[in-house]
Amino acid sequence: MIEATKAIKFLDYFSLLTVGKTKVPNFAWTQQQTDKLSENDFIKRYNYAGGSFKKNGEERPATTNIGLITGFDFLEVIDIDLKVFSTAKEKLDFWNEYLGFLKDNILDFAEKFVIYKTKNDGYHILYKSKRIQNNLKLAKLKGHKQAVIETRGQFGYVIAYPQNKVSKNSYFDVKFISDEDREILITFSKSYNYLEPEKEIKVVPKQVQNIYKDSDVKVWDDFNNKTNIWDVISSDFKIIANHNKKYIIKRHNSDSAHSGYIFKDNDIMFLYSTGTIYPHEKGLSAFACYTFKNHNGDYAAATLDLYDKGFGSRRVLKETEPSERILLVENDLQFPIDIFTKPIQSYIIDCANTLNMSIDYMGCSLMWLMSLSIGNSMKIEVKKGWVEIATLWIAVVGKAGIGKTPSISKTIFPLEKLNNIEISNYIKEFQKWEAYDKLTKKEKEEYPDMVKPIKKQFIANDITLEALIDLHQENDNAVGVFKDELAGWFKDMNKYKAGSDLEFWLSSWSGKSVNLNRMTRAGSFVANPLIPILGGIQPSIFNSFYTNENKDNGFMDRMLLSYPDLKVEDYNDNEMDYNTIQWYNDTIIYFFEKIKHEIIQKDEFGKIVPVTLTFDNEAKKEWVRIFNEITKNQNSETENEYMKSMLPKQKSYIPRFSLLIHIFNGIGLPQYDFSKVSKESVLKAEKLSKYFIAMAKKIKIDSIENLEIKKVLKNNDAKSNREKFTILYKANPKLNKNEVAEQLGVSVQTIYKYIKGVKK
Repeated sequence: MIEATKAIKFLDYFSLLTVGKTKVPNFAWTQQQTDKLSENDFIKRYNYAGGSFKKNGEERPATTNIGLITGFDFLEVIDIDLKVFSTAKEKLDFWNEYLGFLKDNILDFAEKFVIYKTKNDGYHILYKSKRIQNNLKLAKLKGHKQAVIETRGQFGYVIAYPQNKVSKNSYFDVKFISDEDREILITFSKSYNYLEPEKEIKVVPKQVQNIYKDSDVKVWDDFNNKTNIWDVISSDFKIIANHNKKYIIKRHNSDSAHSGYIFKDNDIMFLYSTGTIYPHEKGLSAFACYTFKNHNGDYAAATLDLYDKGFGSRRVLKETEPSERILLVENDLQFPIDIFTKPIQSYIIDCANTLNMSIDYMGCSLMWLMSLSIGNSMKIEVKKGWVEIATLWIAVVGKAGIGKTPSISKTIFPLEKLNNIEISNYIKEFQKWEAYDKLTKKEKEEYPDMVKPIKKQFIANDITLEALIDLHQENDNAVGVFKDELAGWFKDMNKYKAGSDLEFWLSSWSGKSVNLNRMTRAGSFVANPLIPILGGIQPSIFNSFYTNENKDNGFMDRMLLSYPDLKVEDYNDNEMDYNTIQWYNDTIIYFFEKIKHEIIQKDEFGKIVPVTLTFDNEAKKEWVRIFNEITKNQNSETENEYMKSMLPKQKSYIPRFSLLIHIFNGIGLPQYDFSKVSKESVLKAEKLSKYFIAMAKKIKIDSIENLEIKKVLKNNDAKSNREKFTILYKANPKLNKNEVAEQLGVSVQTIYKYIKGVKK
């Protein structure tokens, strides 16, 4: 109980009531909300001992504390009740997360708010606002009836706990806050409210019902189970904070602190913002978001669309699937951007939204950067006798003008700039050395420290294999090859009769020592080659290299392919924040320099001694599962032979992905265990592998399909474009519309008109 003299002091700041042991007022208090107690009346009630005063035959309880009546003088309180949590850790985690967000998003938070801890480990946040409302229940947790967060406003009160001050301000320092700060406080509190998703389709239209005869799994359920909501909405929002139960998201180019939330436990989006294509203040699933994004809220149209894309169960057919059919999983066709940290994800998404960059191409380019930076400094031991290095070969596939080179260049720019500086410095130093070399022996004595400079270039573009080997001998960690167009690299494989380029590259991919012997020069040798490859290529050109010879030697199976569905975008006025660009550049340089100066270890002869990583126990379990799944597909009688030849290389690439992801995501973090690759890194590597497998399937399918399209068009040359398309569409409704349009010489819009005609 507060001492009487201290309790009276509260009267100068608050309208008060007296309460008993159960925190219930022991005198009628409604009147006090508008008529403040006088000092005498308050003292009389405060000193009441109980037991003699009765109302309606009931004794009033003795006074044990005071209550601060909210609504008086614009006082409002956020009341946080943590009794719903069973452990002290859960309570502390909740409070730290909640308070952390407020501090990050409300300027001068500590100066504006008064915070006290309650008797039951809850908290009161006090402030004044001209927008004060009645008591509001803001958040309930799943499985609990009692609110965890609510307001005390008009017709409310809170118990005073002066001994439990948490903030620098006291009860006597309560200040007015702005409407904007109150909005942040209220909306963030609401984000903890557990939401059930809106019912997807209340009345199923007839055309939708017809596709479900003998089917169990509905399209929307299947889509929600297989699709992460972020994959649907990432082009419209960015993640600005990651909390225990939710992601906080913000609409691109929005001036507000945040737009809403994605709840992790049920993958539901809830928006407060009204400036989007999505409904606000409703729980939206991935399917609902897809519907509003692509079909203007028409659930029936979205259902039919996704059914055509393979979602939802089908009627059982007696006919068996052909053994040579290549099956695609739609979800695997999206680059798994979540393999990177949230800030990196946000940067890539910002580039996509402002500069029309490809998320796929940028993600692949970043993997190449990681491979180049780590180089020979680290390797991963899968098991005794099986070691994988960091080498990646990546080809981004797409038609001319689709933005391959800009997307790559935007990603690798920091290291390209650093590489150009090294080249420039080398040229200057070499010119000095050339001048020195022309001096007489006596003149040279004046420059005792002069030595021939070493070329520190670590990225090569248009370079011969001989020059590349020479460069690698001087830069033993790694030399990356980046080519705008990889076609020339493919063509050069067996350019020389005296030696095979192909043999060199196959050995270098595995990290085996390589020799290059030419008739025109002495042999060149690299003990530990590590040469990541990155470049663009057009689909038709790429397929021309996929010969039986290259298939048999495994060269093409080593290529990681990115072949997203892209279109040329219209101009937009969105601008990237300069600080974001600078942050990314600094991050990539920091990673590269960290490896170069702190990670790389050398022996007494100056040779790199790789740091060897292994899987931790949980990661090892996941790796064994993944390995066995790949093996099962290799042995499957129904798996396509094209895929069977490519799958074994993924058994090498997944450990490599795990190594790169583990190191890149951990650099700069305190107490991070670099020696043991985590389960999380292996699972991310698996997602990346599935993406590259899906891309390889896609380009093969497109290659086969395009040949079939050309064949059908040629055989029906006398028919009209509409007739030709009808023949193609009836044979394969999922054919590549863009490719057909291009070969027919019509627009894609015309193709969709043809489709409507066929369906009628």
